[in-house]
Amino acid sequence: MKTNAEQKALRKFRFERAVGRYVLNPTVRTLSKVGIRTTLATELETVGRKTGALRTVPVTARFDDAGAWLISQHGTRSGWGQNITANPTVRLRQGRRWRTGTAAFVPDDDVVARGKTFGDGPVTAALSSATFRALQSSPISVRITFTD
Repeated sequence: MKTNAEQKALRKFRFERAVGRYVLNPTVRTLSKVGIRTTLATELETVGRKTGALRTVPVTARFDDAGAWLISQHGTRSGWGQNITANPTVRLRQGRRWRTGTAAFVPDDDVVARGKTFGDGPVTAALSSATFRALQSSPISVRITFTD
């Protein structure tokens, strides 16, 4: 039998997954198709672990010279997290350019501190950190190292 905390985390995961799948992901995808991009979200392309088909999901990324940091809010339980576990080769949209890279989970990274780096100023850093906390169930940092 699952503990109350485990049941709560599972409910939170299911709710957030449904909101992402049916509201946020289609919205970001549609905006991207018509050429509207935001710095709040970019696209991550993975290879489906079962089908081998390309899967694209909106994510929030913090880019640097060698790659990018992401936070998988539901750890390896998320669909794209499971795809990365099966095949770590990914593509990530940086502006208008697609970058190829290798993704790796970084379990010993401080997710709370990492979440604060996603904003450009104190207000956006606090907002992004609060959003991550509100939507996460078992967060883990993901490092994508560019290979192109």
